[in-house]
Amino acid sequence: MPPKGKKGGGGAKDKKGGEDERQEPLQAVVLCDSFETRFNPFTLERPRCLLPLANTPLIEYTLEFLAGSGAEEVFLYCGNHTDTVEEYLQNSKWLSNTAPFSLEIIRSTSRSVGDCMRDLDQKGLIVGDFICVYGDVVANISLEGALAAHRASREKNKNAIMTMVLREAGENHRTKPTHMRPTFVIDQDTGRCVHYEQIRPGQSATLDVPGEVLKDHVDLDVREDLIDCGIDICTPNVLAQYTDNFDWQLPRRGFLYGILKDFETFQLTIHTHIVTEEYAARVKNLQAYDAISRDVVSRWTYPLTPDTNLVAGQTFQLHKGSVYREEGVVLARSSNVGRNCVLGKATSVGDHSNITNSVIGRRCVIGSRVKIDGAYIWDDARIGDDTVIEKAVIANEASIGKRCKVEQGALISYGAKVSDGTTISGDRRVTTLKRKRGYEKDEVVQVPADPKIVGEDGIGYHMQFDEDEEEEVAEALLVGMQNMDLTVDDISTFDSDEEDDEDDYEPSHARTGSTRSDSFASIDSEESGENKSSVQEFHREAVNSLFDDMKKGTDPDTMQLELKSMRLTANAEDKQVRRALAVAFNKRVANLIESGKSPKEAAETLFPTYNRLVKGCVSSDEEYEQAEFLMFIQTDLTHRAQGEKMMLFLSNALATNDLIEPDGFEKWWNDERSTASEQLVAIRKDTEQLVKVLCEDDEDDSEEEEDSDDE
Repeated sequence: MPPKGKKGGGGAKDKKGGEDERQEPLQAVVLCDSFETRFNPFTLERPRCLLPLANTPLIEYTLEFLAGSGAEEVFLYCGNHTDTVEEYLQNSKWLSNTAPFSLEIIRSTSRSVGDCMRDLDQKGLIVGDFICVYGDVVANISLEGALAAHRASREKNKNAIMTMVLREAGENHRTKPTHMRPTFVIDQDTGRCVHYEQIRPGQSATLDVPGEVLKDHVDLDVREDLIDCGIDICTPNVLAQYTDNFDWQLPRRGFLYGILKDFETFQLTIHTHIVTEEYAARVKNLQAYDAISRDVVSRWTYPLTPDTNLVAGQTFQLHKGSVYREEGVVLARSSNVGRNCVLGKATSVGDHSNITNSVIGRRCVIGSRVKIDGAYIWDDARIGDDTVIEKAVIANEASIGKRCKVEQGALISYGAKVSDGTTISGDRRVTTLKRKRGYEKDEVVQVPADPKIVGEDGIGYHMQFDEDEEEEVAEALLVGMQNMDLTVDDISTFDSDEEDDEDDYEPSHARTGSTRSDSFASIDSEESGENKSSVQEFHREAVNSLFDDMKKGTDPDTMQLELKSMRLTANAEDKQVRRALAVAFNKRVANLIESGKSPKEAAETLFPTYNRLVKGCVSSDEEYEQAEFLMFIQTDLTHRAQGEKMMLFLSNALATNDLIEPDGFEKWWNDERSTASEQLVAIRKDTEQLVKVLCEDDEDDSEEEEDSDDE
């Protein structure tokens, strides 16, 4: 470990001979897990921090940044694929005798950033101010100015507990989200962040700034041109605040929002340091992966470029047109490698093949007459003759046959095989594995191949949305139905420039939904601010609680009491309760189907056991409530396997148990929102005959009653 007096720290100081000498080493915490599923299916098999960006693992960029910032002790939190991360680092320079800092890998069972912070507080490893950074940060900025600004804030105000590093990016920077803009309201004199919110471009830009903020601060700077770099300089009090607030899970939505909200009570402040030069961004999703990869190849991140050869054994050299090649690359004389390309060692490219704006890993075999544009092909992949690959990701050891077409946005995971002549559409996530949920822990299991997706001789299947992703998709579809100008087709493509995933890489208080991995964009609700946060928190808590209770066989009366308690605590509306129950039912049915039950058996398992739960939030006299409940079920099913069958048998069970009346079914069926997209139409298709029968029977009963009245 370097000497403790090394420049760059922010700890306690003693004065000797007129000089300041820092006693504590500059420490850093690297969060290798981001606790979401944006990079599925790749992260089913490999840790996110080891995914290659321009043929160099992401963690290398982050550790190089910390080394350049003067970090002396680094604690690396890793919960997913910890063994793989340890094995990689053991063979790297970071655990060698010549490493610029000491590195300790902390095995963790944490499920959120908040859990990591609480665990770190309990372990007592932090002795002074520290840098907190994600394991997917690519930055060449100097932290010297930020550390100095943090110390200055601390000297002026002992309650200044954190400094956020933000990068000025202008309006149209390609790494900056455009669908949902993080907006920081900053005191111009002190640099203190007094309000944080997300706004949607094209909508009213009115911010919900508390009155006391406007009263107490004269000069405020409203900034929506900043990138949140995922780099924070923290005091140990930050850890204490996480410990005292066990429900805080994420740095922005939980910690930042909580500190700002409770300022009048605790007087704690958070400051900002805005960087105007150099480069800093997080590889938070696949859109950012694409954008930052292009920036690395274009040398905006220098010296973090391929030809710096950050990893031992790399031999990249820069050639004309920003083309980087390692030793041993074999190019056919008639092949063409265009501008902005990276080719790894021992890769071969066949006759008349054309590669542009792409990154190709090591030992890849590219056939003849292949066209690759804007793609990311990782180590040991094979591409057959006459195949076309647009902007897509092909993982290690994947094989694409001859005369195939991989469309823009497709993701093909490790070891998958696509048969000759097969087209993989842009919305496909092809993998050989899936995550199986369990009581104690999840496990990853092999899944049989789906010939409809990968061809007769192929290996792999299309991975549906993960449970953690379904909530956001359902929210997106609901927004689409409400606005009638937004459908599931708007749920983005690989290179969407118009929309982006949750803009704050750890979502702010304006967003609580989970994330998706197969897109470079997401759709957010129109709600914002504290109200949206409470709505989403209630939904997440209620769905998880109901689903877990169903799996455990908890008594329905107990479940009803728990749901009521959660509702009162969150002050949730009736429709929020209906939505949570609908999603919980769907998750339980899907879970039963995975265990081997048919959709019919799975749906019938819920009723009449949970009739009381439905009756508690869906009135038998209110057609609107019944239709809305069906709408919630339908919307959530659009991204579940066998969703159309689940819709049919859930509807039948609800009708059989007199939970939804024929009038409710009719109102739902005739509501134009239920046909707002092709996916919604497909989900309800199998239920059409049931609705017709129910409505006809209801008409017959009405006629009989009228005849009886006439007599």
